[in-house]
Amino acid sequence: MNNSDQASHRSGGVGAGGGVGKATGLSREISARAAGKPQLTAQAGPTSKTTGVRGEVGVARSSDDPEKRESSGEPRGGTWTHATRSSEGKGDGWSEGEYLFDQIQTPAKVRKLQLALYQKAKAEPRYRFWSLYGEICREDVLELAMSVIARNGGAAGVDGEVPAAYTRNEETKIIWRDALLQELKSKSYKPSAVRRVYIPKADGKQRPLGIPTVKDRVVQAAVVIILLPVFEADFHEHSYAYRPKRNAHQAIETIKQALLSGREEVIDADLSGYFDSIPHDKLMELVARRISDGSILALIRAWLKAPIVEEDRDRGTRRTLPNKQGTPQGGVISPLLANLYLDALDKAVNDQCGKVPVMVRYADDFVILCPKGRGIALLERLKRWLEGRKLKLNETKTRLLNAREDGFKFLGFNIRINRSANTGRSYPHVEPHAKSCQKLRDSIRAELNHWTLHVPEEEAIKTINRKIKGWSAYFHYDQSTKAFSAMERFVCERVRRWLWKRHKSKGNRYERYPDEILYEQYKLWKLPTWAAWKRA
Repeated sequence: MNNSDQASHRSGGVGAGGGVGKATGLSREISARAAGKPQLTAQAGPTSKTTGVRGEVGVARSSDDPEKRESSGEPRGGTWTHATRSSEGKGDGWSEGEYLFDQIQTPAKVRKLQLALYQKAKAEPRYRFWSLYGEICREDVLELAMSVIARNGGAAGVDGEVPAAYTRNEETKIIWRDALLQELKSKSYKPSAVRRVYIPKADGKQRPLGIPTVKDRVVQAAVVIILLPVFEADFHEHSYAYRPKRNAHQAIETIKQALLSGREEVIDADLSGYFDSIPHDKLMELVARRISDGSILALIRAWLKAPIVEEDRDRGTRRTLPNKQGTPQGGVISPLLANLYLDALDKAVNDQCGKVPVMVRYADDFVILCPKGRGIALLERLKRWLEGRKLKLNETKTRLLNAREDGFKFLGFNIRINRSANTGRSYPHVEPHAKSCQKLRDSIRAELNHWTLHVPEEEAIKTINRKIKGWSAYFHYDQSTKAFSAMERFVCERVRRWLWKRHKSKGNRYERYPDEILYEQYKLWKLPTWAAWKRA
């Protein structure tokens, strides 16, 4: 019995399976559901509308640049490729409706498997799943994982391979899939080392990303497909990152409701190196509360312990470091594990403090809102809680403020309480933060400058349109009119000046390239300058 199995056995789990296709009661139940047979176990009880999960599994992109994402409209912390649906379904829980997996159709049998896992976890909060390894060895699950990783793309790991290794043609894909399936079924699969790269942060520091190999990303995606429905049944409703059918705008709405309820004192928290600080032993204890399959636990532990390879291209050197703590930001399974480790904090603040404070979290970014005078004591309790879990606040970035006197930045927005000039009533004012606007301006300047004058006009405008469309899709929300009007003027002026220099034009550039020409002839996309709740 390996260490994972021993831990499972000591904790009194249902079993420590892991065999391929083992016919346990739960696996028979799942198979029956997948085949459309009547269900033999009780359905999950009713859940509140806010806690329902109506979506498919999501997988984090493995090589996203968080700082670049914010300039294009996505908050820091990683994107979560999740299911969308053309029309909202009714009812709560993991829906059986037709969902698209980021434009990739999730197979019906996989959806039914996810639904069975979610309902079982929701109905029995103490149930521990003990025969799941065989599910990741299914062709349909592995092919779905391959499709997601291929769509996400991303950089190569230590082996130098990119997803094109199995996407060249159907024959190559089948050969690659079958070889990986054989490794998984024979349990000869071993995770590779993680390649570490650094990306610049806004404050001049660097953020480490861990890039697993394509094979490791596919297997991690397969495990997430199976495990996410289980943990979704437990996660708190005020956690919004890396979860199906949840997004940053929902987090902002929860903050607005908390401010309207009189919770105007805000703890604007920042964790120091969260992804790299999570202790492996405590994290594995949380995973084992729901999963007692020794093979699954061994896989997760191996990914956490995988050594890190750092390259110094300037010196041409390479060194391998042990990974003693943390889950690499860039790993496909890391977002799920990161959410799991902070879920207890979500519940401690929101449910165990007399319903006084409200905590809203997006990955490792969170704010706690409470009535005036409660913030100091709550901040001290927060520090003690984090220290007990071997985490700590960034003292220079964490602050306690009153939303009536000062605004705070969250997910790229500036939020504060304003007084309406028309009604005299207070309301939560949400607009794109100045830094978010500046990042887009810097990005546009980099595309339209003297060193890009040789770029074809059509190509340059397409690039600018792509940037401003992405930024608009995220930030056209609530009180965005002022920021969008200013951004529209900036974009037009930047494009106008670039065209004027490119053609070495004479005279007044406003007369030569008025806004109408930019929009009609050059097909520049027009930013919406009307209120987000109004139609064009």
